[in-house]
Amino acid sequence: MPQNKVILGSEEWFSFPDLGIPTIKARVDSGAKTSALHAINIAPFIKDEKNWVKFDINPIQNDLKTIIHCEAPLVDKRIVKSSSGYREQRYVIQTTLDIGTASWTIEMTLTNRDSMGFRMLLGREAMSGRVLVDPEQLFLLGQASSDKLSEIYQNSVIPSSGLRVGLLASNPELYSNKRIMEAGEMRGHEMHFLNIKECYMKLDATKPEIHYRGGKILNQFDAVIPRIRPSITFYGCALTRQFEALKVFCLNSSTAITQSRDKLFSLQLLLNHGIEIPTTGFANSPLDTDDLIKMVGGPPLIVKLLEGTQGKGVVLAETKKAAESVINAFKSLNANILVQEFIKEANGKDIRCFVIDGKVVAAIQREALPGEFRANIHLGGTASIIKVTSEEKKIAIKAAKAMDLKVAGVDIIRSSKGPLLLEVNSSPGLEGIEGATNKDIAGEMIKAIEKNIKQK
Repeated sequence: MPQNKVILGSEEWFSFPDLGIPTIKARVDSGAKTSALHAINIAPFIKDEKNWVKFDINPIQNDLKTIIHCEAPLVDKRIVKSSSGYREQRYVIQTTLDIGTASWTIEMTLTNRDSMGFRMLLGREAMSGRVLVDPEQLFLLGQASSDKLSEIYQNSVIPSSGLRVGLLASNPELYSNKRIMEAGEMRGHEMHFLNIKECYMKLDATKPEIHYRGGKILNQFDAVIPRIRPSITFYGCALTRQFEALKVFCLNSSTAITQSRDKLFSLQLLLNHGIEIPTTGFANSPLDTDDLIKMVGGPPLIVKLLEGTQGKGVVLAETKKAAESVINAFKSLNANILVQEFIKEANGKDIRCFVIDGKVVAAIQREALPGEFRANIHLGGTASIIKVTSEEKKIAIKAAKAMDLKVAGVDIIRSSKGPLLLEVNSSPGLEGIEGATNKDIAGEMIKAIEKNIKQK
């Protein structure tokens, strides 16, 4: 009967007593089948010989200093494909939901909802037989004011730990940059976004300085996280060097970033450390194109621009004629290129290992779109969780160490000869790997800063 059902608006405040969440704003969405709760730092564990999961939640939207530590029975794991193409494995919990004076048990998936407008979504499975929705109404069960929220969550605010951290990058709206800023704030640090193009410096033997727009002097930073786009590597690394001159800890050094951006030099460096790569050729002249093609085993082969990024400037030449045409075309433009053997058995897949401070903190398999050989997420590739072998982990760690990078995205391909290293990225993106693994990679980067500053 309708009179026995709870009437809800399209937005309401609910509570989860078993999770210790006194109130949280939710989107009521009968178009969604399952309910979802914002969660980070998700980790399964065993409790009383049963499967449980623990996680953290920022219950108030746009407030990263308020955090609740939760745990709940784990009832399932599901693969969910997002609208952006990421295949994400989500843990499913069971807990008690309080709606006004009513209460019942529901299932919810756990996922990072930082990019969404609500910390929770109530789906129709949780509402079935119990709820009627009036989509024109809001907060029929009452509204929580800012003062009320501050009072409710006053014991859940993280105290500041006093570190002043700058994120040296170009786009504050980029997912990776937003997540790093949020992760630092969540751990109680004072975070500053420093736009590379708005920084300038004073070179002085006794008093070097970095200035920001309006003449503000950037001083008293404890750490800087360089996230430098390839197109501004020169200037970004110059700024990073200036911070280093000011004795500021940089999560990746200017030297490490510079050498990682030189594809030819980085491959030579990796080979000198005993790390296997696909057979690669490099030449300054197109006169010996035929021998260059033979050198890498003949077609099909890959031609790469040394300055290319995110899969751009990478061409698959399937025949000798096509290879000659591509090589000669690039050379006529005075472009520096690498010619590399094509690993057919990889079938458009590679592995991205995310290395932080000498440890593989997460790994995903990236798979190219049908008919495409490049698995880059920016080109429409999909990401999924993969269990990497101990040998692949060793390669990733060894590669990051060879490049002297504290943070690195190491790309590995599986071949008939064993794992081969493709590339080492000094500013790896977080969206694909966080979405697929549900791991707080940005938080691990902040922890690395805390650890290194403590050791200094």
